[in-house]
Amino acid sequence: MGRKGQAIDGVLLLDKPRDITSNGALQSARRLLGAAKAGHTGTLDPMATGLLPLCFGEATKFSSLLLDASKVYRARITFGIATATGDVQGEVLQRTDIGALESVQIVRVLEGLIGEQEQVPPMYSALKHAGRPLYEYARAGQQIERASRRIQVYSLEISSVERTDAEIRIEVSKGTYIRSLAEEVGLRLGVGAHLSALRREGVAGFRVEQAVTLDRLAESPPEQRRSWLLPTDALLAGLPRIDLDETRSRKLRQGGAVAVKAPGELVRLYDPSGSFIGVGRAAGEGVVAPQRLLQTTCAKAS
Repeated sequence: MGRKGQAIDGVLLLDKPRDITSNGALQSARRLLGAAKAGHTGTLDPMATGLLPLCFGEATKFSSLLLDASKVYRARITFGIATATGDVQGEVLQRTDIGALESVQIVRVLEGLIGEQEQVPPMYSALKHAGRPLYEYARAGQQIERASRRIQVYSLEISSVERTDAEIRIEVSKGTYIRSLAEEVGLRLGVGAHLSALRREGVAGFRVEQAVTLDRLAESPPEQRRSWLLPTDALLAGLPRIDLDETRSRKLRQGGAVAVKAPGELVRLYDPSGSFIGVGRAAGEGVVAPQRLLQTTCAKAS
């Protein structure tokens, strides 16, 4: 996304507002920071709020690592109404009387979601088919064959259960669509259901409490806005760290492998000054090769 602006490196934890696309939020943050290059780490639906990590400059090289991370959401599922999109923004397809629905049934079905399962991605999604997002086909009334994929619900806590809706806190694997889970709940209950509210609370150890809103970012003096940026290697906190001497760090920067023991398949690498230089991969017993390196040295990690 090469645009006019300054070369700014780092990670911004944004609390995305409702009724804005992830790309729209990204572009607003990019303009406020005056950054030339930016990208996000996986989309949130327009109706959803919450944690959206944004990457700027060199950090965009590592954004894909967060796509594989687990996510934590707070969601509200409303019973008796099925919609075209599986959420509150879709056209109502069916209304069902829920007079006989009991809390014990709802709890049993919700708890039954925990574990591994197959899920077919919804038509109203940003997944691509022949270079076009699926939602474009859906809006044109076309159905595209989609392969199911394995997802996992790691945990599910029920905050409240009413006859008309339930609120849950749920942790899921990558690629899980919460609105599809809401539809599955409605199917199992036999009354239909949709996702009426969604807030992402966590991604890969980051919490929404750490995030800044667009309004607060805009209200801050321009010279203070970049203070919200985390260093590039904040994305990689889960990887083992290796500190290199000058000879090895120079050889890695030149594309060569070095003799050093890697405590994992991927490692984050630092030069003698403590500055992050990139990610390496184990390339044999006691050997690390460059996987993805920075063009320039980033600030010293804390």
